[in-house]
Amino acid sequence: MIKLLKLEYYKNLNYRPFKVFTILYFVILIALLFIGLLDFELMGNTINLKEQGIYNFPEIWNFTTYIVALLKIFLGLIIVFSISQEFSNRMFKQNTIDGLSRTEFITSKLLTISAFTIISTVIVLLLTLFLGYQYSKTTESEKVFTEIFFIGNYFVKLFTFFSFLMFLSVLLRKSVFVFLALFVFWIVERIASGLEIFTKVRGMQGPQRNEVLQNDFFISHLLPLESMSSLIPAPFARLNAAKMLGMKYEFHYPTESLMACLVWCAIFIAGSFWILKKRDW
Repeated sequence: MIKLLKLEYYKNLNYRPFKVFTILYFVILIALLFIGLLDFELMGNTINLKEQGIYNFPEIWNFTTYIVALLKIFLGLIIVFSISQEFSNRMFKQNTIDGLSRTEFITSKLLTISAFTIISTVIVLLLTLFLGYQYSKTTESEKVFTEIFFIGNYFVKLFTFFSFLMFLSVLLRKSVFVFLALFVFWIVERIASGLEIFTKVRGMQGPQRNEVLQNDFFISHLLPLESMSSLIPAPFARLNAAKMLGMKYEFHYPTESLMACLVWCAIFIAGSFWILKKRDW
């Protein structure tokens, strides 16, 4: 394991995009977590997110994980570039000639993905605790750790996303094709979700329609990107201003989405290995 991590480190050490996007990601991640300390002008009004409650326990776990999860594409770029260059520069073929097995190749990429995911999760965990204890209106233990499960959801969301990008990178080999395929896949999922919702609520009105949307099970929510998205819901209804407007925040732990993500992880990893094994590189 250590040997494979060292191999990945030395291969990417002199690869400029790898270093640039890695530094950029972690700088922006840390900066975003402190965004609530700034004042924003909106339609002539001054808004401070700290005053809106984003650093209050237990809501802070939802806010921080949702905000930084938006940055996952930066780490995704690193993963895609790292794998794509293996094929474009014929490094993969040379490594196999030198004795690196296909299993070791996939394992080395999984170790890289795991390292990025763990480091990112630990940073978010520590900074969330720091910001919460500094600015939350309450620091009672019961409140502090009530929604810490969002950290686990964040870890699963990142790892599943990176596994998906690894699969696409091994399948398509060119980074531009990978991101094009990701965009197309996102569009297809949105269409599938929209069609399923339309089919279920067609002809319904008002409360009945809302009840179906909130309580019914949708197959499309088990698709890869949809299941990842469901792990950390948008927390904007938890802002103080939203509460004053009567907006309600309802959250039921997405067990089905969590299980779907774990299954998709296994599929993407197995699929990546199967492609490497079957293709003559």
